[in-house]
Amino acid sequence: MKKKLVSVLLTTAMAASMLAGCGSNGGNAEPAADTAESTEAPAEDAAEETTEEAAEEETAEEETTEDAAEEEAAADDTDYGTGEIKIWVADNVVDFTKEQFDKFIEKNPQFSGYTAVVEATGEGDAAGNMITDVQAGADIFGFAQDQIARLVSAGALEVVEDSNAEKIKADNDAGAVTAATVGDTLYAYPLTADNGYFLYYDKSVVTDPSTLEGIAEQCAAAGKNFYFEINSGWYQTAFFFGTGAELTYDTDNDGNFTKCNSTYASDEGVVALNEIIELANSPAFQNGSSVSSATDCGAIVDGTWDAEAAKEMFGDNYACAKLPTFTGSDGKNYQLSGFGGYKLLGVKPQEDENKLAVCDALADYLSSEEVQLARFNAVGWGPSNLKAQAADEVKADEALAALGEQLKFAIPQGQYPGDYWSLATSLGDSVISGEIAADASEDVVRKALEDFQATCESYAK
Repeated sequence: MKKKLVSVLLTTAMAASMLAGCGSNGGNAEPAADTAESTEAPAEDAAEETTEEAAEEETAEEETTEDAAEEEAAADDTDYGTGEIKIWVADNVVDFTKEQFDKFIEKNPQFSGYTAVVEATGEGDAAGNMITDVQAGADIFGFAQDQIARLVSAGALEVVEDSNAEKIKADNDAGAVTAATVGDTLYAYPLTADNGYFLYYDKSVVTDPSTLEGIAEQCAAAGKNFYFEINSGWYQTAFFFGTGAELTYDTDNDGNFTKCNSTYASDEGVVALNEIIELANSPAFQNGSSVSSATDCGAIVDGTWDAEAAKEMFGDNYACAKLPTFTGSDGKNYQLSGFGGYKLLGVKPQEDENKLAVCDALADYLSSEEVQLARFNAVGWGPSNLKAQAADEVKADEALAALGEQLKFAIPQGQYPGDYWSLATSLGDSVISGEIAADASEDVVRKALEDFQATCESYAK
C-alpha cells in the first residue's frame, strides 16, 4: 500500500515537471532538422512550419504525459478511509503545522477523510511521552535527534518507506541523514540542520571574538558576563572534541548501545578539562546558555532558537560568530568544536495500513523543501534540505550563517545513553563548585577523566 501511494504521488509530480519542461523548451525542439529543406523556401514559411511542427509535438507530448498521469491516478482506487491524525510539534510551529496540513489535504484530496489535531509538545519532551505510552502518543511527532535510539527501542518509530528514504538521502545534508539513522536503517524525516551552538555577542564589548581568552578578558574589562554552559553534556563537548578527544557510542539496529568509544582520559582530554577550569575561574564567567536568563551579558554561547531574544538584548550591537579558538595548557591552539544537531519528524507504527500511508505522505510533505523553506520564513528554523539551504533568505540570516561556519568544526550528534547527560553535568558541577580546583594537578584532572570515561563505558555493557 505504501509503495503504491508513493508511486502515485511521484508520478503526479513527475508529470507536472515534464509539463513545465515542455512548456519552456518545446519551441526549440526541431529547428535544426528543417534547415536543409528551407534553403529554397522563403524564410518566413520555414519558420512558420518549424513553429507549427514544434507546437504539434509539444501538444502530443503533453497529451501523452497527461494520459500517463491519469492512468496511474486511476489505477489507485484505494479508499483511504477516515480518521484523525495526532501531531506533536514545538509550540511556535503549531499554527504553521495546522496551515500546512490544510495545504496537504488540498493538494491530496484522496486523503480528505482525515483531520489533524496539532498539539504543542517540545522536541525534548516528545520522546519521553512517546516511550511512556506509545499507543496514546502522537501519530507524527517532532523530536531531537539524540532521542532516536530510545524511540526505536520502544517501538515508537516506523521505518521510513523505501522510496521516501531514497528521496531523503538525496535531498538532505549528510549530517541530517545520519541523525535520522539507527544502524543502517532510516527511521525519521529530517526537519532542520540548525540544532547547534555558536557565539552571540555585543560588538561594543567584544571587538574581537576570535579567541576564548580574549572574549573573557573583554567582557571582564567591561563589567559584563560571558555565558557558557560547561555543566551540560551538549555544550561541554566543544572543549573535548576541539582538542581531539572522542566520545561516541555504537548502536545496533534496535537502538541498543553496544560500545562506547572514548578517549577523554588522555592528553587531549586533560587539555580540554584544564581549559574548562580556566574559563570557570574567569571573573566574567557565568554558567548558562539561555539569552532569556542572561543579565549584563557581553557574550553567550547559544543556538538559533534564541536569535530573536539575542537581537532584542543586544540591539544595534547584535553580532554572531563561530565559536572561538583557545590556547591549551600544552601551548597549542585549538578550535572549539561540539555537537551539530538536528530536529527530526517521526511516524508511529499503525495497525491501519491506510492511515500509515497517509501519515507517511504527510511526514514527507512536512519535511519537503517547500515546507522547510516556508517554516524558515515563518519561525526561522534552519533547513536540512539542500535546496532550501541555498535559498537567498536562508543564506542572509546572521545566526544561521554563524552556525554554518561552526558546523564545519562540529561533529554530528549521535546517540547517547540518558545517563551520559547527568554524568556530564556532574563533571561540570565539580569544576564550578571548585571540587576540581583552578590549581588542580594533572594527576587530579586525569583521575577525574578516567572515572568519567569508565562510567561512560559501563553504559554500553
